[in-house]
Amino acid sequence: MMLQFAPIMSVQERWWTLLRGEGPVLATAIHDGHAVREDLADQFALSSAERLREEDPFTGFVIQDAPNALVAHRSRFEVDLNRALDSAVYREPADCWGLRVWKRPLEADVVAASRRYHARFYAEVRRVLDQMAADFPRFVVLDVHSYNHRRDGPDAPPTPPEAAPDINIGTFSMPRERWAHVVDPLIEALRDFDFMGRTLDVRENVAFQGKGELARFVHETWPMQGCAIAFEFKKFFMDEWTGEPDPEALEAMRRLISHSTDLLARLA
Repeated sequence: MMLQFAPIMSVQERWWTLLRGEGPVLATAIHDGHAVREDLADQFALSSAERLREEDPFTGFVIQDAPNALVAHRSRFEVDLNRALDSAVYREPADCWGLRVWKRPLEADVVAASRRYHARFYAEVRRVLDQMAADFPRFVVLDVHSYNHRRDGPDAPPTPPEAAPDINIGTFSMPRERWAHVVDPLIEALRDFDFMGRTLDVRENVAFQGKGELARFVHETWPMQGCAIAFEFKKFFMDEWTGEPDPEALEAMRRLISHSTDLLARLA
């Protein structure tokens, strides 16, 4: 399956893809990336497949129709853009689901290089959102992720549905009352969306609460203008152990995100 945001340039040349257009909505896929710097590649104790399992593949694909879209191409195992700078590089198993990421402790200069990428990414986010803040009284960041629900193995029972909605909307870091006119209609529209002949289970702050760095950064930097919504798809659209996607589900997700960004542009 050809995915528009799959990097064509070398790992060293491409950090992220930014598409800029009209309107007050920016869709992001900051955990879509799988690439890592050349100097890090032989230091991983994890295999490529093990890293992919905890990344958010195909989220860049599903946001590609948003008028404004930002997709990171570096793996969260190089640096996690949804964590604060000082904790963005995983050092110990406790930092990342108990996984041993590195064969040996990272040198200080290696960690510093990863943190520079993080800082540059947020400088880019600030630049784009400063432009939106100048052009619109309010703007929305739709921060799209995905999450695992078969952590005990491919043949083990999945996470019970009551704890794992199809879409989890995270609103922890926002002043919820201020943005109720945006969040509530969005949730309603997602629940009403015809997704391949069915409706989706959409709930707020169940599997995740939206406590990531991107949402915090938006709400702290533009407290009166910026609304960041953490949007988590359960990985019902792929086999999270093999990485194999369901193309029809991905196309439906793409339509859903397009529908959502259109709605958010009107609500903002």
